[in-house]
Amino acid sequence: MKQAGPWIKKNRWTFLGLVVITLALAGNTVRLVWFDEPNKLEPRLDEIVLQIANNNVVEAQLSPGGTELTGKFRDGVKFKTIVPVAYNETLVDSILAKDVEFEAKPVETNYVALALTSLLPILLLGGLMYFLLTSFQGGGKYSKFNKKLSKKTDEADKVTFADVAGNDEAVEELEEIKQFLLDPQRFEKLGAKVPRGVILVGPPGTGKTLLARAVAGEANRPFFSLSGSDFVELFVGVGASRVRELFKQAREQSPSIIFIDELDSVGRRRGAGMGGGHDEREQTLNQLLVEMDGFDVRSGVIVIAATNRVDILDPAILRPGRFDRHIMVSAPDVKGRAAILATHSRDKKFDADLSYEILARRTPGMTGADLANLVNEAALRAAKRGSATISMADAEAAIDRVMAGPERLTRVLSEDQRRVVAYHESGHAICGHVLPHADEVHKVSIVPRGAGLGWTMSLPEDDRILVSRSYLKSVLVMTLGGRSAEEEVFADITTGASDDIDKATQLARRMVMQFGMSERVGLIKIGDEGEEVFMGRTLGQGREYSDNTAQTVDAEVRVLIESAHVEARAILAAHRAVLDQMAQELLDREKLGPEDLKRILGPLPAWHFAD
Repeated sequence: MKQAGPWIKKNRWTFLGLVVITLALAGNTVRLVWFDEPNKLEPRLDEIVLQIANNNVVEAQLSPGGTELTGKFRDGVKFKTIVPVAYNETLVDSILAKDVEFEAKPVETNYVALALTSLLPILLLGGLMYFLLTSFQGGGKYSKFNKKLSKKTDEADKVTFADVAGNDEAVEELEEIKQFLLDPQRFEKLGAKVPRGVILVGPPGTGKTLLARAVAGEANRPFFSLSGSDFVELFVGVGASRVRELFKQAREQSPSIIFIDELDSVGRRRGAGMGGGHDEREQTLNQLLVEMDGFDVRSGVIVIAATNRVDILDPAILRPGRFDRHIMVSAPDVKGRAAILATHSRDKKFDADLSYEILARRTPGMTGADLANLVNEAALRAAKRGSATISMADAEAAIDRVMAGPERLTRVLSEDQRRVVAYHESGHAICGHVLPHADEVHKVSIVPRGAGLGWTMSLPEDDRILVSRSYLKSVLVMTLGGRSAEEEVFADITTGASDDIDKATQLARRMVMQFGMSERVGLIKIGDEGEEVFMGRTLGQGREYSDNTAQTVDAEVRVLIESAHVEARAILAAHRAVLDQMAQELLDREKLGPEDLKRILGPLPAWHFAD
């Protein structure tokens, strides 16, 4: 019996289900035993009337309301049958005309049945209320949402700044937070106030969570980590309660760090959309604002948050006194990517000829998460072929898989289709090679990967921060080079350029509407493509430009695309022999690397077009 209490607390739903089943079985048993008499015949009413007429019935009882007739035959066998209400008077007259002991029972209240039917819902409701109250007040699973968040990082799982690469500026900013956690008195003596909140802003996969863990690991302090969506639950008020509990635990173990990942899920602008200002998410946000504004600076609690949508956050959460410091965590440059690759390769065995610098140059735009996945893919490929080390070829294959998808060797194309794909990809490569502002063509393949039937890989000389109009026009020409090659060689065109057309249209529209690269439209931004309905700013707003402006934009987009198309046709017509040679080599070998491309495309002169 001593163990019953803890078991019930731990298995409340199971206990409640057993209670319901027990009560239901008990009620059914009582009904069967107390209110039903077994071994009764149930003949039809006309048979009973015939037996009454033949004087074979000695007892008869009419139930309350006259719906059931029970009785006993002369041979002692009992019976019961259902009686239609409209037949009551005729049946009673038939019974009274014979020598039958007859009784019509008055309507009586069955107190036992009434008690069971009344008490069962009350017991069920009471059990449910008990479960909810004890869950929220007595240490149930909903009130214990944070009990395991407070812990020092284990030595095996500790992350330090040495594990962070490619974000030197962010590490330098967070070094101050680390110093405060290690020695808060040094700052307090000078009257300095360390930022209460730090928000890490950057694209997904750039290492925001890793930076927060590194701060806690460097300072060796308790680290409370949870996502913004963890605050919001089905029950109203749970989110605000969780915020209070979280900050309470953090103060008890200060100096400490609270890390809120995906802050935009709970910190979104209030009053956005049609939901009003009293939904669960906004109550949670209000409590978070109160906690950050109310706790003492000297309490030693620092809040670090991460988001990739800082534009939709509520202004109150970004003001000084709450999240005082904003740290940009952007995608790494070439040097940063090389450092990240080296960091993720510490526990892996690479060949001596593998170069992190070359791999970094071949992975433009990749984040830390992408590079970690790349290293893992290379290790999986080396293990699959039974090698003890990871080679440069494994890394190259991993780059192809991550950027273009896995090879689809089971997708067999006909010879005619392979020929179209070969000319299509050759058109991309030749246009990209001869245009001086385009990126260098690095690899061409007609092996299907992912959703594509072939692909052409270009690598920039360096990371592009500022992009010129000449470069964007070259990208348009190269993008339309595939369709232009089909038009140059074949009498018919295919759907293979649908993705190219979509990309070219989007790029041309951005050049006109966002980048101010159209003289007719001018230096104005048209439309707010970054805004979304129900974010609290665009609701109820109409289009901010006229129909004439829209027509001008469409005309300028068409001019950019058509001029790029004409340029691509001219390039391929001038180098038709090289186009045929390259397509034939692709048909024979399926893949062309940097050395092959240098041999085939090297002699081609640079092509300058009117800007």
